[in-house]
Amino acid sequence: MKEILDFEKQGGLIPAIAQDWETGEILMLAYMNRESFEETLRTNKACYYSRSRGKLWRKGEESGNVQKIKEIRMDCDSDTLVLKVEQVGGAACHTGHRSCFFRKIEDGKVVEEGIKVFDPKEVYKS
Repeated sequence: MKEILDFEKQGGLIPAIAQDWETGEILMLAYMNRESFEETLRTNKACYYSRSRGKLWRKGEESGNVQKIKEIRMDCDSDTLVLKVEQVGGAACHTGHRSCFFRKIEDGKVVEEGIKVFDPKEVYKS
């Protein structure tokens, strides 16, 4: 069977953009390897590969803020994904914000927007 995605092109990892399936808001960017992609397909919940920890990262395993897959799209080169998700718990970012993209550059300065959905010190106790 032919591979659906080209994991070899970028050293075994492909970018995966998580997008709110109802609003279109970009929530985060992470990476998937073959194993995390297969688990995502099997469980219908987002599973990524953590480059910093060198292991699978099941989104929400500590915080409870899981991402339920509604649709998966791939680009024309088969090496990037967009996951349209239902963001359970309201926050995708480990900082407690809804989106990892809560900062913008305005007039050459970084400006933070939005409120935190949770306090990371309370959620990530380890």
